[in-house]
Formats: sequence, C-alpha cells, structure tokens
Amino acid sequence: MLKYSQGGACEVLLEFRCSNHKSIRDEVLFSTIAGSDKTNTENIEKVADIDVLKAAVIYGANGSGKSNFIDAIAFVKNLVLNSINYQPGQGILQQPHKLNGYEQNSDYMIQFIVDGIRYAFGFSLKNMLVVEEYLYYFPNGRKTKIFERLDENFTAGSSFRRRFNSCKDVLKPNRLMLSCAANFSSVEEVAAAYRFFSDDLVLYSPTSQDDWMNYSLHQIHENKEIKAIVLKILDELGTGIKDICIDIKKESLDAENLPPFLSEEFKKNLLQQEVDAISAKILYDKFETDLISEESTGVKKLFGILCPFIDVMVNGKVLICDELEFNLHEALLFELVKQFIKTRGSKPAQLIFTTHETGLLNLDLFRRDQIWFTEIKTKDRSTDLFSLAEIKNVRKEENFSKGYITGKYGAIPMLNLNFSGVISSDHLVKEMRES
Repeated sequence: MLKYSQGGACEVLLEFRCSNHKSIRDEVLFSTIAGSDKTNTENIEKVADIDVLKAAVIYGANGSGKSNFIDAIAFVKNLVLNSINYQPGQGILQQPHKLNGYEQNSDYMIQFIVDGIRYAFGFSLKNMLVVEEYLYYFPNGRKTKIFERLDENFTAGSSFRRRFNSCKDVLKPNRLMLSCAANFSSVEEVAAAYRFFSDDLVLYSPTSQDDWMNYSLHQIHENKEIKAIVLKILDELGTGIKDICIDIKKESLDAENLPPFLSEEFKKNLLQQEVDAISAKILYDKFETDLISEESTGVKKLFGILCPFIDVMVNGKVLICDELEFNLHEALLFELVKQFIKTRGSKPAQLIFTTHETGLLNLDLFRRDQIWFTEIKTKDRSTDLFSLAEIKNVRKEENFSKGYITGKYGAIPMLNLNFSGVISSDHLVKEMRES
C-alpha cells in the first residue's frame, strides 16, 4: 500500500443534486457523507469535522441514466469555467427531460470543501438562461452568503459588499455569476470555489483515453518519482512489467499524411509546426514490447489512467469516471480501486465512478453507503438514484453481486426476457433464410 505524509488543505465533494437534465426529471441526490455504518472505517476521511467517503460506485442497466448523472456534473463544471465566454444572444446548451422541456427549471446544486471550508453552489436554468444562482460558505460551521443572484440582479453578503461591483457590466443571462466573479473580482472565497471546478474536479470518460495516455507518458518520461510510483503500482497489480523506456522527440508532420480536404494554407501552417513523436517500450523479464503497437488495449488503458490516478491520489483531487472498467480486466479494476481507497496522500482524494463490473460489489471493498444504483421509473422513463444503504432488509452478509444481478435492489430491467422463444420462431427463421 502506498502512503504519503498527512497534512495540507483538503478538497472533496460532499453532495450533488440536479433535476431536469436529460433522463433525470425529478431531483436526484448523491452524497459522499458517510452514514451510520460502522464497517470499513478506513474508507472514511475526516474533513472539516465531516466523515467523508473516499470512493463511491454507481451501477445501473444500460440506459438507466448513469452517464447522464456524470454528464450533469461535467455540465456544471464546464459552465462554471466557460460561461464567461458566452456571447449576447447565445443560449446555454443544456438538454432537459423530454417531458419537462426548457420551460421548466433545471436545477443544479453542489456542496464541496476547499481549504477545509465547506461551500454550497447552485443555479437554475430556464429557457436556456440562468434565472437563479447562489454561493454560500460555512466558516466556523455557519452558513454565510457570498452572493445570491436572480436573473441579472445579484446581492452580495454583508462581508462582501461592493466586492462584486466590477461584475455588473459582465453578468449576462447566459453567464454564471461565479464565472464572472472569478474573472472580474478578487474575492478569495470566490477564487477558492472556482479552483475546485478548474483544478480539483477531474472528469474521465473513454473518449478522453488518448489524451490521458499522452499525459501519462510525458509524466513518466519527465518525472522520476512518478515513474517509480507507476512501476510500484504495476508490480502490485501483478502485471509482470519491470520497466518502461520512453523516448520523446520533436518531428515535423509529413505532408503525405495530411487529409486531402485541408486548404493549402492550413496545410502550410501545419507543416511548419513540430509534434511529439513518442516511443514507449515495455520491459518484462525476458522480452520487451512496443506499448502502442504490440500491447493489449487493457495494458494501454492501464498506462493511460495510472498517472492521472496518481496525480489525484497524491494531490487530493476528486476523480469522476464514466465506465471505469472500459478495456480493463475485472481483476485489474478491483486492485486499482482498492489501491486508490487504501492510499493515503498528503490530502484526501476521492474516486466516483460508474461501472457494470459486479466483481466490485464486495463489502470487503465498499461500505453500503458507497454503492449506488440508477433505475428508470416506468411512469415517465426518468432516472432515479439511490444507495444500497437506503434499501431496507439488506443483510451485511448477503451476496450483493448476486442480489444486483437478480434484480433484488432494482436497476436491472428485462430479467424475464426470453430470447430463445423469439429467435426460434418460424417467422423469424423464414425471414433469415430468405435474406
């Protein structure tokens, strides 16, 4: 188990709520505040006198809304960081539930801790514009207003009067006050809240895998300490990898490899630039392989995710992953999550992810309040979100993986679907023969 010295400021996610976002119609609530369960206390960090869970996993059938929940968090992060750049007349591109539409409010609320102080930030959208927004913090445990906003008008808390005057001309219906204040004021508490979204809230999806691989290879190449940690984790995961040799050179693009539809001027500009040419050799006991051309997709995924994992663990960030198991063997996934939970960095780190891998439904790894499910409500095809701790009459000694697969906790549709009866029908066989 890797260990790092304790101390330093803390950044963790406490709670996220949202409504009217894609398949999420009614408000759903996700929390990392530990419940009364006394098991697996090593999965808890004490942050600002709050017992916070180090990790959480979200299960659910395909189409039940797991990715939409992650998308809602990503939407909030992106709007905080980028709405300052929105131009007049430009609407906020958000997808409401089909039965609600843009005419009904879409609400988002997130609570988090930065530098040991709790913050609450939220906003509401209607007709693709911001209609309400607020930012509070809790110095000494007491709720204190930083600002409240209604349409294009805002009021500052008593400790922040006249601190946001520079925001009056830049605040627009399509811009968040937090985004404006972070760029046009010098309020320390606003900067801290903004930093949570810009630096401490890290999102990963299978589509970002290539970018993470490039980041990881550069880190291993440039940082001996990072490389040593990567090799130690690879050894603990039982991969058999002894070393990795990376060479990065600057090379010019080859004109023959450029797409033909590009303009000649654009091609000329590209050919004047240099790009990184990366080669990576994986060393085993008796042979070596080329990481890019010879290794499996699982090993490449492992290398792509390790350095971001290490960065999050060591620097105390919040990592949110959609489909963490993508291209990873279940045994590697289990050990990777286990390593994350057991690692103690200079600051607490959190891992929140969606998966279909039932091998992680293990109370040796997770507490009941760390296991979450998404389920589609039959009445309106909307997403419900709940934790295993909310389900009554669940015994600690149960086989949770079996219980999930058999639908005991919900979140699994079509358990009684009989494919054999459909496939063996004479009509279908006839159609297949004729085609």
